[in-house]
Amino acid sequence: MKQAAFEARYRSNWLAFEKHLDRVLSRSAGRFAKASKLKSTDTDTDTDTDPQDGEGPVDFSFSEAYRQVCNHYALAQQRGYSVSLLDYLNDLSLRGHSALYQSKTNFRYQLIRFVLFGLPQAVRKEWKLVLCASLLFYVPMVAVAVGIVLSPELAYSIFSPDQVSSFEAMYDPAADHIGRERKSETDVAMFGYYIRNNIGIGFQTVVTGIIGGLGTLFYLIYNGLAIGGVAGHLIQLGYYQPFFGFVSGHSSFELTGIVIAGAAGLKIGFSLLFPGRLRRINALTTAVAESVVLIYGVIFLLLIAAFVEAFWSSNGSVDFSVKVAVGLGTWCLVLSYFLLVGRVREA
Repeated sequence: MKQAAFEARYRSNWLAFEKHLDRVLSRSAGRFAKASKLKSTDTDTDTDTDPQDGEGPVDFSFSEAYRQVCNHYALAQQRGYSVSLLDYLNDLSLRGHSALYQSKTNFRYQLIRFVLFGLPQAVRKEWKLVLCASLLFYVPMVAVAVGIVLSPELAYSIFSPDQVSSFEAMYDPAADHIGRERKSETDVAMFGYYIRNNIGIGFQTVVTGIIGGLGTLFYLIYNGLAIGGVAGHLIQLGYYQPFFGFVSGHSSFELTGIVIAGAAGLKIGFSLLFPGRLRRINALTTAVAESVVLIYGVIFLLLIAAFVEAFWSSNGSVDFSVKVAVGLGTWCLVLSYFLLVGRVREA
């Protein structure tokens, strides 16, 4: 179908949807707590034809209208229509997304929907970026760990002597509090410290994707080298029990969070390098909007990691074998979650 015919067929539906959007967004401005009234629009119907050029009118609710606008946008991209039409449909879909999800203000509902559907589906959708981030992170980590075990002096090429001494003191089997630099710190204080540290790493990894993905690339490799360097040095010292006993419980959440942060950062960076038929600013806006769920997932995973790290990982009264078993269990849980959860269509 040529662009003129495409616009003639669907322009009235886009204008009706845009008019409804203006009414909804203006009504919710300043009254966000009452934005759930948007649900009532599900009874307001318009007439449209099938987005795949089928025949016959169909009735649809606001959410259905939003879905069809998104389909029209995808069709316009596929058929190579003009940039002005792509920009218009892209803006319409983004505003529709904002209106649709602002309407559901029930935090418990949003959280359940996010955990059971949004996050695992978003990660699977971006599996190529997740795989790329995983390779950039895990390959340097394993390589440097093996290298230091084979050549211990390599650790001093990565860390300063003071840093090496600090690692050794933190994971010394004779230490009262494994994984802490200061024995006076409480679990609650360490929880706050781990939150700041973990979220900081995730934030750096995502935000620096704005420079064409180079910042994300750097932080993935750098963190992989740092973690692998610490692991390799402690293993060759014979401190593997304190180290793995400490990291096993929270590593699945923390490392997976870093990888997902890397995927989000790479998506943002690639949108600037390869904007397609969109302007770079529009491509960036779209990529950021599509990465929001991933970013929320990073925060979610790193908060869990901080909690486990503060209240479980540093607990010296738990046997090493129990900690390792729990750690293996959490890895199985995290992998199963992202592979299996959310595959059934949401009601």
